Amino acid sequence: MTMQKTPLLMSRILGRGAILDPDIEVVTMQAEGMHRQTLKQTWDRANQVANALYKHGIEVGDRVGSFMWNNYRHLELYQAVPSMGCVLHTLNIRLSPTDLEYIINHANDRVIFADEDLLPLLEPLWGKLPSVELLVICRHGEGGESSFENQIDYEDFIAGQDSIYDWPEIDENSPMGLCYTSGTTGKPKGVMYTNRSTYLHTLTECLTDSMGLSSLDSLLCIVPMFHAMGWGLPFCASMLGCKQVLPHRFMVPDAFLKLMAEEGVTISAGVPTIWQGVKAALEADPKKYDLSKLKSMTCGGSAPPVSMMRWYWDSYNVEMIQGWGMTETNPLGTLSRKVAKRSHINISEDQQFENIAKAGLAMPGLEIEIFDEDWNRLPHDGEAVGELCIKGPWIAAEYFNDPQPDKFHDGWLVTGDVAKIDPEQYILIADRSKDLIKSGGEWISSVDLENHIVGMTDIAQAAVVAQPHPKWDERPVALVIMQAGKSLDKEAVLEHCSKIFAKWQLPDDIIVTDAIPLTSTGKIDKKVIRARLEAEGYQLPSLR
Repeated sequence: MTMQKTPLLMSRILGRGAILDPDIEVVTMQAEGMHRQTLKQTWDRANQVANALYKHGIEVGDRVGSFMWNNYRHLELYQAVPSMGCVLHTLNIRLSPTDLEYIINHANDRVIFADEDLLPLLEPLWGKLPSVELLVICRHGEGGESSFENQIDYEDFIAGQDSIYDWPEIDENSPMGLCYTSGTTGKPKGVMYTNRSTYLHTLTECLTDSMGLSSLDSLLCIVPMFHAMGWGLPFCASMLGCKQVLPHRFMVPDAFLKLMAEEGVTISAGVPTIWQGVKAALEADPKKYDLSKLKSMTCGGSAPPVSMMRWYWDSYNVEMIQGWGMTETNPLGTLSRKVAKRSHINISEDQQFENIAKAGLAMPGLEIEIFDEDWNRLPHDGEAVGELCIKGPWIAAEYFNDPQPDKFHDGWLVTGDVAKIDPEQYILIADRSKDLIKSGGEWISSVDLENHIVGMTDIAQAAVVAQPHPKWDERPVALVIMQAGKSLDKEAVLEHCSKIFAKWQLPDDIIVTDAIPLTSTGKIDKKVIRARLEAEGYQLPSLR
């Protein structure tokens, strides 16, 4: 042995930023102005949280739930719970009571931390959660009560606790985080992250050719901290010593833009619907906010329209970085940037946006392949379409207490995405396997249609779903939300689509709607759309 065998533990990196640059701020939006505390104060309070949990009897490996917005106390939990050898179970506040009851009991959470305004969502569950011993209420001066019999205020819970905790030496493969999938089919499935997997994921996410996060950045983390551990960004920022800006419950475009302008935000991350809303706010009042320091925005969850990515670049010189991943991938799998290779330095801007429209290149340390139905590897020629599979040091090998062997094959995670890989090794997601539309034996990508339709200036959002057809099996139908004051011109939409799609790929119908349902992670919920159309007795125009 020539090198030290130091275990890869989150406790070794999460306090680094506070040590190196202690006076940098963590800023949280509140109803009455901004809450500010330093990185050192945050780390000290994280140590106090750990001491309080330990005195309550929480031991290495125990699960601690958080039912919270993105705010400074949630960040303290992100630092404290993994560092003390326990598991932070981030509960998705948008799940149904049925799913919440299932995942809290399945995880066997002992303590739940909850923001006061979210307490009504937990109220129906009391009496149904036998493992939960304590509710810690995080108050922000907005009111909110709970009938849970054993509760305490967050500040009272940590008051008087030592600001130094002796972080334990544990195996690097010990669990540190738990997230559940949104349960689009069957019960939600738990993904248990380890110290080793998250340590490596954190280092990789900060690479220049990855998200490029730096200690010099001011990060606005819009992606919910309950969604795949906030895409790992709270860990990255804590390690580097970035300024962290957190929106709390103020999840609206004007709040994001206010934070960006006033806190000198340089980098942010969110799903496409977030960036569509921000774009609309900027178009409505282009001079209201100073975004001169903003340099990049990462977009994940689903594919963003190229027209939107190009708009941000042309209007504000802001690069939109597209990412692909899943809860099962920690979540970073691939990233796509305008210029991602040295050989691309001199390509045209049109070619750059062709690349950024792709799901991206695999992160270092990951292997990605596409397979046919017989598990034969398919060529990376940009034409072959197959099941996307992935393996690597931060990729799930099974679900927590729920093996689901059909989701894994010979060491590969079967993602459920259908994709191509081109000769330059870019991944191109065709669709979720369940959302592809099979018409007359040929496949139609609902994602490609959506992204093209939403490129029209009069259309704000679009969703495309399959509807049954007696001859063709399925046909595509588009639902659209129009921009304010605009009306639908179906022929114009079809003409726009016909520029790149064959006639048989065009939607059979286009329906104007006031809202498009989203999943708990901000993706278009096509299952709900299909069920709604069925309940309404919808029929394709050709069948009426």
